[in-house]
Amino acid sequence: MPGMPGNGWQVMASFRKDGSVTRQKLKPGTVKRIAGYARPYVRELVLFLTLNSLAALIVVANPLLLKAIIDQGIVSGRQDLVIWLAVAVAGLALVEAVLGLGQRWYSSQIGEGLIYDLRSQVFGHVQRQPVAFFMRAQTGSLVSRLNNDVIGAQRAITTTLSSVVSNVISLVVVVITMMILSWQVTLVALFLLPIFILPAKWVGKRLQRVSREQMVLDAEMGSLMTERFNVAGAMLAKLYGRPAEEEENFSRRAARVRDIGIVAAMYGRVFFTALTLVAALATAMVYGVGGYLAVDGAFQLGTLVALATLLTRMYGPLTALSNVHVDVMTALVSFDRVFEVLDLKPLIRDRDDARPLHATTTASSTGPSTSLSKAPSIQFDHVRFAYPSAEEVSLASLESIARVDTAPSREVLHDVDFTAAPGQLVALVGPSGAGKSTITHLVSRLYDVSEGAVRIGGADVRDTTLESLRAEVGVVSQDAHLFHDTIRENMRYARPEASDAEILAALEAAHIGELIADMPEGLDTVVGDRGYRLSGGEKQRLAIGRLLLKAPSVVVLDEATAHLDSESEAAVQRALRTALAGRTSLVIAHRLSTIREADQILVIDDGRVAERGRHEDLLLQGGLYAELYRTQFSHQRDDEPNFGERPSEPLGAEWAGTGE
Repeated sequence: MPGMPGNGWQVMASFRKDGSVTRQKLKPGTVKRIAGYARPYVRELVLFLTLNSLAALIVVANPLLLKAIIDQGIVSGRQDLVIWLAVAVAGLALVEAVLGLGQRWYSSQIGEGLIYDLRSQVFGHVQRQPVAFFMRAQTGSLVSRLNNDVIGAQRAITTTLSSVVSNVISLVVVVITMMILSWQVTLVALFLLPIFILPAKWVGKRLQRVSREQMVLDAEMGSLMTERFNVAGAMLAKLYGRPAEEEENFSRRAARVRDIGIVAAMYGRVFFTALTLVAALATAMVYGVGGYLAVDGAFQLGTLVALATLLTRMYGPLTALSNVHVDVMTALVSFDRVFEVLDLKPLIRDRDDARPLHATTTASSTGPSTSLSKAPSIQFDHVRFAYPSAEEVSLASLESIARVDTAPSREVLHDVDFTAAPGQLVALVGPSGAGKSTITHLVSRLYDVSEGAVRIGGADVRDTTLESLRAEVGVVSQDAHLFHDTIRENMRYARPEASDAEILAALEAAHIGELIADMPEGLDTVVGDRGYRLSGGEKQRLAIGRLLLKAPSVVVLDEATAHLDSESEAAVQRALRTALAGRTSLVIAHRLSTIREADQILVIDDGRVAERGRHEDLLLQGGLYAELYRTQFSHQRDDEPNFGERPSEPLGAEWAGTGE
């Protein structure tokens, strides 16, 4: 379109950015940290900015060549000069194309490299956060930090930096060239600049508001789809939802997105129409004033054409630079949001002098059988514990509903003191909310104690490396989680180097090997989102098989048979019998079979060990355990499947399929 700035789309994108970011305060040292991320790409950055500078200089070359073609060639009747200058224009276009390719190459090298560096660092850092962090943080916000903010940070070094450099150079060179050609026409063009920028600013503010609303609406619609399309959400919607109302709710949100999209499109059209009209007005003024001066003999016709061409290349950079503070701050704020996550220190981390927990498990690398040396003890030494506060583990910006917690953290465990001897099975019983799960979480160091110590094999778990601790502690929770992947890869999550033979042996020991073998795709069977293609009992046995493949010396178990049918429960109990054999075990007991054969029963009430002993002794005491037995366990059959009676034969026999 005649008179239209060549980078009009970039100008509009600049105005669409939220100007409120310029009011945000950056943390001290942010720019210095950004420079640290750019340092590995200094060579590429220098070449990239050099190419940008050369491309900016070419901006004035074409108009000057047009001037020469008209004034020295056409007007003077020199055909040979016209031909050579036309060839020069074509050559300049070729050079500009090569420069564009070079710019894109180095921009991609720097941008994609920076995105890789930031994403890898943020992902690794988030993975090291404690489980309390994930209980508070919104998954979508974390994903946004890895995607939107990382890409926004990358633009600070590529798009924004190159735009500022090229626009500044272009503007300086264009204005100087125009002043040299005709200072009168240049002043007229600059006089019209406010008429060009002010309407754009007016429309830009409204575009910012519309853009913010679009982002909110898109996020709401995305959250709705995520909740309804995952397996659990879809199942709940089918069981309790009303399809017509669900469709109407989604349609209403989608209609708002549609309506705001129309408004945004119209603002965009108004914006471009304003640019076109003002650019056309400026072109008319230049031709009017310049034509008058050319007729008056102040300069030649070619100079007038060159001035008109340069005019179209002046307003674009001017407008972009007028809003450059928003561009720069938007990119810097993206960096700051990434740094906010990286600066959150993991509450659970290795001490500087942490040592590996001595291995107590020896796994054979040549076959499926596994032998265990003496398992370590578990000791709770006068443990007190309170869950960490929100500011200790999370960021308000990562929570969908962030509330200020003013109340102090409440202590949930009070002077818990017991010892599980090597190879013993210790059962935890008690009312819901008494603190049983909290105790098991401290063994695998999902949390750290507030006072006292948790020791495994005599070593304080806080003095050991997390990697070695979790290699020795195996956990099976009541809700066994499986990734949306094959059975093989879900099993190898416990031991990546495991062979198919070892995986099959572990599955056989978990009493699910025959079922896997009957599946058409065997180990390549995809279990579905969260393992929903498998039944509850199959998921639990697969999780137990994963634990057996890991071969830990300590097992923490939230006994997961309470909600299974009798057939699945029997299979899981047999698998658990193998899993606990020869290992020191801490089990939250829901079944009479577990507590009857436990070496020690701990009755947990209100965060304290209220009673301890064996089944018969605790019944005779007539205390809380006797009451729990009457209300929770007495109805269970004494002949139910029993994994408490651990086999006398070696574990390898179980793995070989010669156990029961």
